[in-house]
Amino acid sequence: MANHFYAYISRMRCVKRWALMRNTEEENIQEHSHMVAVLAHALALIRTRVFGLPADANAVAVAALYHDATEILTGDMPTPIKYYNPEIRDAYRKVEAVASDKLLSMLPQELRADYEPIIKIEDETTKKLVKAADKLSAYIKCVEELKAGNMEFKKAAEQTRRALSEMHMPELDYFMVNCMESFSMTLDELE
Repeated sequence: MANHFYAYISRMRCVKRWALMRNTEEENIQEHSHMVAVLAHALALIRTRVFGLPADANAVAVAALYHDATEILTGDMPTPIKYYNPEIRDAYRKVEAVASDKLLSMLPQELRADYEPIIKIEDETTKKLVKAADKLSAYIKCVEELKAGNMEFKKAAEQTRRALSEMHMPELDYFMVNCMESFSMTLDELE
């Protein structure tokens, strides 16, 4: 079998996010994954440097880069649908597991063991930090859309902000207090 993994990964730019919403600026899963990696890395560093808790910031960043890779095969299912009820959520998790296995099968055999914990995110701390960064990235997208005058994201911003608060993660709370305000500012205000 040919090793198509990297060719598939390059197609992350073709999968659009926020399909049910009118966007002032479209976002694809490649752009999103980059931002999630930046945020996950920051959260892991805050976790270790500010709170003295264990985390491998580099491993967290790499896992975040690939956290939506299965969507190359499944597409991006909107959150309200994905979590509408337990049956849909559980079925989607099974689809994601099959997609993970399919992606891993596209790698050279010698690399599969290295990618499996990344694609499937096996470490619980890494999984938690990537999930928080993923939600944080969604919130930043909402804030940026609202800043551009797109009220379509008002309710999503409120729901996502509430979900972030309910995570009860000190590193996330630290980021919200110390870094989040900047995303509401204009370029001139950032100087």
